[in-house]
Amino acid sequence: MEELDRLSVEEFKKESKSPLTIVLDNVRSLNNVGSVFRTADAFLVEKIYLCGITGTPPHKEIQKTALGATESVDWEHVPNTLDAVERLKTQGFIICSFEQADKSKMLHEFTPENGKKYALVFGNEVFGVEQDVLKASDYVIEIPQLGTKHSLNIAVSAGIAVWDFVSKMSVLKN
Repeated sequence: MEELDRLSVEEFKKESKSPLTIVLDNVRSLNNVGSVFRTADAFLVEKIYLCGITGTPPHKEIQKTALGATESVDWEHVPNTLDAVERLKTQGFIICSFEQADKSKMLHEFTPENGKKYALVFGNEVFGVEQDVLKASDYVIEIPQLGTKHSLNIAVSAGIAVWDFVSKMSVLKN
């Protein structure tokens, strides 16, 4: 880790974070939850909200893919996703739900504004983001897909989205 110049958990906690928060809306797979924690750690995400039936640490299936990121990334369980979204809105977050929906904006056509804070919402593996959460969102963003499948794994979607936001905002360090 020293050779890779990685932060310790203590250093991670003190480091200024990306202006991003992740909201998981009733995600069933504990492996997906762990993978999202790992992505959140990689890009200094501020916090993860685990909503509804989404599993919470400590759990061996989450740890298997998180590889310790549950220790570095702040998280909170909220029973109702819409409650979490409404709270984040009052804190000044712009809510971006990732879903295939009418009038969604393609990810490559969306440019986040520097100086703004974003909450990225990812939904259930079968049913997607809840309808009331989509209605409460400032943006519904879709990741373009070119093949025969009509969806991506939620952990993959989160990785693509977080990287896209971080790369478009002035948060990368040299």
